[in-house]
This record gives sequence, structure tokens and C-alpha cells, in this order.
Amino acid sequence: MAKKKSPTSSPQPTPADPALRRRAKRIYQKLEQLYPDAHCALDHRSPFQLLTATILSAQCTDVRVNLVTPALFKAYPTAKKMAAAKITDLERLVKTTGFFRNKAKSIKGAAMVIEQDHEGEVPDTMDELLKLPGVARKTANVVLGNAFGKNIGVVVDTHVGRLSVRLGWTEQTDPKKVERDLMGVFPQKDWTMLSHLLIHLGRGPCRARNPKCDGCALLKSCPRVGVG
Repeated sequence: MAKKKSPTSSPQPTPADPALRRRAKRIYQKLEQLYPDAHCALDHRSPFQLLTATILSAQCTDVRVNLVTPALFKAYPTAKKMAAAKITDLERLVKTTGFFRNKAKSIKGAAMVIEQDHEGEVPDTMDELLKLPGVARKTANVVLGNAFGKNIGVVVDTHVGRLSVRLGWTEQTDPKKVERDLMGVFPQKDWTMLSHLLIHLGRGPCRARNPKCDGCALLKSCPRVGVG
């Protein structure tokens, strides 16, 4: 009898055509040359701070989150201190990130579970991270890849999803399906950095409207799906 998969098990990569993988490799190498300093845009000094910042980044810009977190982390630098915080104080500190009541509840709830069940340390597995309040797979991928150096999956945000279609790596729009396709196109060692590179590209010349294709280093390899 086949063993049932855990509901939190990682998705299986979608097999990709070898020619597609070769083209994607060339593009990835060019992106590395274009953005040698690509890294996580959320300021943090610990896995807990990255987890908190990532929860706050939902439907909010990284720039805004980075404006909010210095005061938040000064007051509550650890899970223990965050777990003991008054919810009204957290709401006040994170208000400008939007949906602040839910976010304050999530970061306090996550801190409480971390303090109670993990001795104050952020867990480094997908299954345990997904048990934390406010944490879905995207957030868990950010923490695992950037705080622990574990390439468990691919972070699919707006830029990554949009550019993955434009570059011909997927025809999907659902983030979970896009992630499976990207996991099949790229080797596991590149999964975390891939997101950083695409985010830099998406914030730069490959914008949603009127992308600057002329002179782009990727032009010869990019199928420009959906572009004019």
C-alpha cells in the first residue's frame, strides 16, 4: 500500500524539456552577471527577524517593511519578547504595512509557538514552519532559503510569476503550479537565488508594462511571451 503524503509535503517538480532547461541555464547565468549582488531585500539579523519581516511583507512593499522593522525589532528583537508583547503595541508599530491587525496577531502568534514549542528558535523545516500562524509556503521558502541556506522550493511572488511566463518557463499563473514548473527547470541549488535575480529583473527593465526589451542582455534568449 502506498504511503499517504503529508499535506505539508513539498510539491514534486514538473519535468522540463532538456532544451528548455538549457535555455533557462543561459538566462540564469546572464542574470547572475547582471545582478551579482542580488540578495533578500528584507533587512534582518536573525531567522526570527526574517520570518517576522516576511509575514509583514504580504501585500506590502519590502521598502515599507524595512521602514517599519527597525523600531519593531528594537522593541522586540526575539521570539520571547515578541510573544510577551501587547497586541495593541504591535498593531501600532506595524500599522503602515496594511492589514495590521491580522499581521500583529500573526507575528505574536508565531513568536508564541516558537517560544513554547521550539525553545525560542525558528524551526528549519517546511513542515514545522507551516504550523506557525501567518506562515504559508512562500514565507517558509523565504526563511528556509535565506536564513538557513536550504533550497526546499522557489519563492513565487508577483515578479517571479510574471517573468516566468514571459521567459517561457511556465504557462501557469497559480503560484504553486509556477513553483513546480520552476523546480523542474532549474537545479535545486539555484532555487533561492533564482527568485532574487528575477525580482531584480522585474523591478528593473522587465516591468509589467512597456518592458525595456531593446538592449536587454536577455533579448536573444527571451521568447517575450505576451509582450506586444
